[in-house]
Amino acid sequence: MQAPCAAARQCGLWEDIVIRALLFDFGQTLVDSAEGFRAAEKEAERAVFEFLGDVSWEDFLDAYRRLRKELHGRSNFSRQDLFRGVCQSAGREPETERLVQWENRYWERVRAATKLFPETLAVLSALRPKYRLGMITNTQGQRPSVMHRLREVPALPDFFEVIVVAGEAGVPPKPDPLPFRACLERMGLRPEEAAYVGDDWRIDVLGARGAGMRAIWLRHESVRRNWPDVDADAPVITRLDALLSVDRLLK
Repeated sequence: MQAPCAAARQCGLWEDIVIRALLFDFGQTLVDSAEGFRAAEKEAERAVFEFLGDVSWEDFLDAYRRLRKELHGRSNFSRQDLFRGVCQSAGREPETERLVQWENRYWERVRAATKLFPETLAVLSALRPKYRLGMITNTQGQRPSVMHRLREVPALPDFFEVIVVAGEAGVPPKPDPLPFRACLERMGLRPEEAAYVGDDWRIDVLGARGAGMRAIWLRHESVRRNWPDVDADAPVITRLDALLSVDRLLK
């Protein structure tokens, strides 16, 4: 059975529907944390490896990266779960205090290197008079949830009518359609009246489509990343200011 957005696209039903709202992801969509994630991963790998001691670096990296991929595939971004699982695979059981310390240090490194994309504020300022704006971002899995790195970018929240942190308060993480629907419901919108902008093909583009929305895939020109090799039958942009012509993008 086709997703609602696919059927609408094939039948041309969207051509006369006016976009009233733009909904956004947070990380790597409005802010650039790529360097922070790279630095945090390297530091975390070294800390866990040194704790384990009697294991080869190659075997450790293989286990670490395999489990990280598995957890991310389930939209689980808890670093505690990752660190605990890697240690347990090597026959060690780290104390909770150590896990919290590793996790806090990880997100400190990410937050310290997180910066707005150069065009973010200007684009949001230009869009806000024309469109209602919302945000749907996955929890980073840190406890307490108020430590989400969105709070480190105080200029952003005021632009958004609704912010949904998926993966918390009983709302499953993206790409489950429920967080998208929750945002639409709180804004009083039908799926076809909104478009979603995000950097992750599976979590953002396919997730939004599963909720019946149109999606725009942001592959920002300043981000170094191995983008998935997919047949992207969705608009692809490399800068946020392309959204200033969003109606043309979605035709």
